[in-house]
Amino acid sequence: MKIGICPIDTFIEAFKGKRKSTIMLHLKNETKRYNELVKLIPDISDRMLSKQLKELEQDGFITKKIFPVVPPRVEYSLTDLGKEVLPVLRSMFNCGRILEKSQND
Repeated sequence: MKIGICPIDTFIEAFKGKRKSTIMLHLKNETKRYNELVKLIPDISDRMLSKQLKELEQDGFITKKIFPVVPPRVEYSLTDLGKEVLPVLRSMFNCGRILEKSQND
């Protein structure tokens, strides 16, 4: 994660990317498997989803658990840091809905 001049810049840098915030919000209540995330976020390519998951894991927001079975089973869940960020993401989500509504009125 790139450290910005201001902590707000650091936060924005951490979540810059295709659907990182969306991934985090889908993991808010429960662990999800990779294919579940694919179905929940249909407008992202496999390559991009994998990249975003890897970056979120590297930055400490999510954990990846690999089960030694065939075919491989992978599950993703929020870390304590990821859970701490959720209120900010929920606020951004709510503000986005307000802005969308105001544009449609």
